[in-house]
Amino acid sequence: MTKIIQCQTLDGRPVAFVDEVIGSGAMKDVYFSPDKSYVVCFFSKEKNHFYQSHAELERQKDRLKEIVGNKWQGIFNSAGGDYWKNVFCWPDGLIEYNGLLGITAPTYQKQFFFEHGSKNNDFLGIKGKEKEGKWFASANNQNRFLDEKEKGNFANYLKICILIARAVRRMHAAGLAHSDLSYKNILIDPVTGSACVIDVDGLVVPGKYPPDVVGTPDFIAPEVVKTNHLKKDDPQRNLPNIMTDRHALAVLIYMYLLYRHPLRGGKVHDVNDPQRDENLAMGENALFIEHPTDTSNRVKVSQVRPSALPWADPEKIPFTVTGPYLKELFLQSFVAGLHQPQQRPSANDWETALVKTVDLIQPCLNSDCGQKWYVFDNTIKPVCPFCGTAFKGKLPVLNLYSARREGSFRPDNHRLMVWTGQSLYPWHVNNLIAPNERLTAEQTKRVGYFVFHQNQWWLVNENLPDLMDVATKTTIPIGEKIELLDGKQILLSRQDGGRLVVVQIVECI
Repeated sequence: MTKIIQCQTLDGRPVAFVDEVIGSGAMKDVYFSPDKSYVVCFFSKEKNHFYQSHAELERQKDRLKEIVGNKWQGIFNSAGGDYWKNVFCWPDGLIEYNGLLGITAPTYQKQFFFEHGSKNNDFLGIKGKEKEGKWFASANNQNRFLDEKEKGNFANYLKICILIARAVRRMHAAGLAHSDLSYKNILIDPVTGSACVIDVDGLVVPGKYPPDVVGTPDFIAPEVVKTNHLKKDDPQRNLPNIMTDRHALAVLIYMYLLYRHPLRGGKVHDVNDPQRDENLAMGENALFIEHPTDTSNRVKVSQVRPSALPWADPEKIPFTVTGPYLKELFLQSFVAGLHQPQQRPSANDWETALVKTVDLIQPCLNSDCGQKWYVFDNTIKPVCPFCGTAFKGKLPVLNLYSARREGSFRPDNHRLMVWTGQSLYPWHVNNLIAPNERLTAEQTKRVGYFVFHQNQWWLVNENLPDLMDVATKTTIPIGEKIELLDGKQILLSRQDGGRLVVVQIVECI
């Protein structure tokens, strides 16, 4: 019979774990609690250099105390704290047992384990295993290995990216850098659009606790790769920090939306030395594969596996399919900011752009389209870039304007696409409300919805007391509806930050 070990955290909380390793990573061995509601992770002496000296062990202990103590309290006991319990798997206790240092952490939620496994009767044996992000970040992995039921769609990947950007924004606001942000340290579920940041015990407190690792290949910022050969204490050495997290975040978002790496093109930097070639490609000479003027690192389709197509070919699916807001941030990340860390977009920039992009998506009319959704590109004839199906019908686009002062509205550079069942939420109605962890329960409820009836589009008022047809000064009572006509102006709210909508109708025959 398997033995159950009883011990306690350093702050006196009782802890129990089953004496059987259920997982072993680069630094830790993991054990279940008896009821599997949490795990206990012990840092292995063989895998961790900090066991080599008493001073290093104490420093590691202090860092972990900060993460499970002050930082945990600051995030989970403040406004929106409950929200973060679904987005982070954050360690909440520190243990010393049998000469080993350990942490306790919640168990991963059920959606982050493969339900269907891989193709061909789960020949990879991944059924029941964790949904590590690497399975989903390349077209080759998705097409060769994953069951169709595990793949998700474009709308859900946008949701995943919002959650990751939001989590990184929260860490950075707390003065923390992840230091190893990659698809290995984030679990995702494209079926539900869920994401969870894991391995938080390696967090860096800039200026106080330096990083244990430089990161995961593919996600390490160029300035870190460039100086990786120097000693850790060399002043010229670039170590992971908030700016390098920003690079990793941009790479993650690019890979989850386009299933390819933004820097791995066809350019060869050193034909004789593969390691030096790799270091230059990811470091000093890193170049965006879709750089608008320098084409020297374009993807050579002849070198790409057929199973990675069409995604691996930017000519077929360019990064511009992600829409106007993300396009600008990708250019900022991989052109302006690639070698200038201060110019990289913040996690908050990504979160804002992703939320606005979700409002631009349109369902594809092709029921067999793998992505199901695409970003409306504001052309006269919108076409799904993933399957080539053209939109047919009458398409309302709501251009949002906000009041800056009484009676004066200015454009918000924000639009809402309309489709049957599309909802209107408080953050659409008022630009002072942001869709994030601070929303009240009331603010998460829709206040209106759109319906196509007898060849006409309508907005149904569910909870908009100020809804008004501006031209006729007619108030639309709750429970009534207003028709969406080209050029019509509709006031959504009279409150501070309240929005005005100008309707644009695109007709495609």
